[in-house]
Amino acid sequence: MEHLTDIGSRNIFNKDQDMFRESVRRFLTEEIAPHQAEFEENGQPSRESWKALGQQGLLGISIPEEDGGIGGTFLDEMIVTEELAYSFCYSPNYGIHSSIVMPYISHLGTPEQKARYMPAMASGDCVASLAITEPDAGSDMQGVRTTAKMDGSDWIINGSKIYISNGWLTDCCIVVAKTNPMSKKAAHGISLFLVDADLPGFHKGSKLKKLGLKGQDTAELFFEDVRVPGSSLLGEVNKGFYYLMENLPQERVGCADEGVSKAEAMFELTRAWVKQRK
Repeated sequence: MEHLTDIGSRNIFNKDQDMFRESVRRFLTEEIAPHQAEFEENGQPSRESWKALGQQGLLGISIPEEDGGIGGTFLDEMIVTEELAYSFCYSPNYGIHSSIVMPYISHLGTPEQKARYMPAMASGDCVASLAITEPDAGSDMQGVRTTAKMDGSDWIINGSKIYISNGWLTDCCIVVAKTNPMSKKAAHGISLFLVDADLPGFHKGSKLKKLGLKGQDTAELFFEDVRVPGSSLLGEVNKGFYYLMENLPQERVGCADEGVSKAEAMFELTRAWVKQRK
């Protein structure tokens, strides 16, 4: 192996996956990488870039076909994660959309929820986000203050979220909210909701200016008496915290793979520059 990023140098991938990697690398290099400066300048990717990823079949790769995905494996999905890093394409935020939100809907969603959201997310027409973090509840998910209260068969959501990746462009957001404030343990009273961004009372704050990942849209989200139907509940009521805990391990593996791949790409870029400088 001459370079850490060489295709075919790792035995955990088969020949078909190497061919897939080659096609992904070509696509990203030709179609997504040239726009990174523009995305950083605008503080967000274009809608067209999301749709291009969808047209290439790169969104929802590990989601079963019957759920509206591509029907590949987690390894296939990690190929895209690695190639995004190798090509220095940090925008759009692929991981939140394809590796986190879509699996939640696949694992927990009703047939109606899957039919409504998954094809649109797989095509890139619907940009997805996950709203957990709040001004007073960062990594402590049990401390969320956003509430969802029953009103007949509907839920009324109130609260705010901050540092939400894909927040500015989001069309559908999984919102983490407290549904049983009287529970003895906070973890027992949290639920997940699929909330459309065009609902009355759903407001997006300004795009946040960050030190890094400037091409990814990160925003504050505000919920003022947002009324959602009972069918927007994702999974069972008051089990949201446990759903988050179940999915976090695989999400962390994806983050680790992304970090290592970025380090490999930067090492190879540095080595190439050191070799040619005078």
